[in-house]
Amino acid sequence: MTQTLDREPAADVRHRLDLLREMVRIRLFEERCVELYSAAKIRGFLHVAIGEEAVAVGVNAVLDEGDAVVSTYREHGHAIARGMSMDSVMAEMYGKATGCSRGRGGSMHLFDVGRRFYGGNAIVAGGLPLAIGLALADKMRMRPTVTVCFFGDGAFAEGEFHECVNLAALWRLPVLFACENNLYAMGTAIARAQAETDLALRAASYGIAAWPVDGMDVVAVEEAADRAVDRIRAGGGPCFLELRTYRFRAHSMYDPERYRDKAEVARWRERDPIDLLTHQLTAEGGLSAEARDAMAAEVTAEVDRAVAAAEAAPLEPAEDLERFVYTETEA
Repeated sequence: MTQTLDREPAADVRHRLDLLREMVRIRLFEERCVELYSAAKIRGFLHVAIGEEAVAVGVNAVLDEGDAVVSTYREHGHAIARGMSMDSVMAEMYGKATGCSRGRGGSMHLFDVGRRFYGGNAIVAGGLPLAIGLALADKMRMRPTVTVCFFGDGAFAEGEFHECVNLAALWRLPVLFACENNLYAMGTAIARAQAETDLALRAASYGIAAWPVDGMDVVAVEEAADRAVDRIRAGGGPCFLELRTYRFRAHSMYDPERYRDKAEVARWRERDPIDLLTHQLTAEGGLSAEARDAMAAEVTAEVDRAVAAAEAAPLEPAEDLERFVYTETEA
């Protein structure tokens, strides 16, 4: 766990450089995925979170190895920030056998039990029941862990959200509800779907600690997540963070994006989380132009290696298609 408020100045700069690097890794990975999808290298559905990197990086920065993460179909950034390798994620995008889900899940179903990363769920709000189940199991086994559940503002319209928050509050489960409020549930603006758009206020009505956070500021996200996780670990019950963010690209690669105007997107791009932290570090003398270029080059090379590995990886053999449907036991 980080101690964001007690770090020495030099260590603080190094830490923020690490946060920046993680956001750049996610951004360049997803930008390459867009290119590959357009070239028909990646098939199926593709939902990128370009613009929302501060949420994935800031929250994951405060988690321990034993904590659990449950995500949505827009989860590439969550997976990479959790520590999953680009090779395994890119191979999964390609549908290759070396992918984290053996190529069977694709973009929306990334999974890594070793890192306690439990998807990638294609159904809106579908990860919430899974998250409280994981948290309940950990609590019953007296494990000092936290389960983080990422979901979008659209999940507020689903019954699972209200049922799960209510149960988590009743049973004081160690869950961090991390709501990525990007203002649009697919193509529906939040004001058109929710009578009360202050989502933190609504979550607080269940008797849990809840507050809004600037989801474009990775340091603000990290500090809020640190505070929430400390509270949860101390037995304070679940917490809810409304992470106010914005996706710069359309809902998916199939989305014509006719529900918002270009001026709105341009206004939000002025608060690009990568640019905000880059400018801050540069102004403080913690990041030179040369170091910034070197970081981009190193990450680009990492993405290149992941693409090359995915291109070279095998597809799952046809004779294995019926495997992993049921638990395999030795004869």
